[in-house]
Order: sequence, then structure tokens, then C-alpha cells
Amino acid sequence: MEIPEHHRQAVIPHIVVDGAAAAIDFYGAAFDASELFRLDGEGGRIVHAEIQVHGATLMLGDAEAPFAPPGTGVPSVILHVYVPDVDALTEQAAAAGAELLSPPADMPYGARQSMLRDPFGHVWILLTPSA
Repeated sequence: MEIPEHHRQAVIPHIVVDGAAAAIDFYGAAFDASELFRLDGEGGRIVHAEIQVHGATLMLGDAEAPFAPPGTGVPSVILHVYVPDVDALTEQAAAAGAELLSPPADMPYGARQSMLRDPFGHVWILLTPSA
């Protein structure tokens, strides 16, 4: 099997959530994500799915042993995505139900950035490179 082009030269985040199907719908509404594929399991659970968010691949599935995050309730990953318009996508994500943690702001390292938490507990940092 050849490595798919969108998986080359990348460490791909793979998150587990309680309600992967709802997460896929949310990520579509909030971040314009498109579903690449999914493997369904028993009882409507998603064993594995892949979505694409502005060219970046994200793997996800329903939380179950041994892949469920530790019982702290704190996600062990923060997701960074470069997007064409951080202001517009931040507004879209907040309207879809994401919690705004920090509004879009120009950062000293040459990007405009915002931070949101999705309804599944994961933190997203959206960035647009400064001109």
C-alpha cells in the first residue's frame, strides 16, 4: 500500500470523542471540514474516520478502551490549522457552537490567531499568516 499523499510528511492528529458522528457534523459546520471516509462499528459508533479541515487531515473515532483519554476530562492534544481567513472561520465556528477562548489577534510571530474549544473538549488554534 502506498502512503496517501495527504498523509505524507505529517504527524496526523487522531482524536477520540464521545460522539464521533456529532463531532464530524460539528467540524463540518464550524470549520468547513469534509469527511473523507469512516468505518462504522457496532451500535452506531465510529471506529475510525478521517476528515479534512482546510487541507489538513484529522483522524477521529468514538472513545473506547484502550483509546479513551485519561479520566481527567482534559484533551491531550491541541489542534493547529492554518486557514485563509481566521476572522471569518472563528465567527463561523462560534456560531456553530464552539466556545471562543481568545478572539482573533495579531501575534508577534507573524500570524493572526484565535483559539476555540469545540463541544467535545478539544482546543483549536486557527491561524492566518500575516501579510
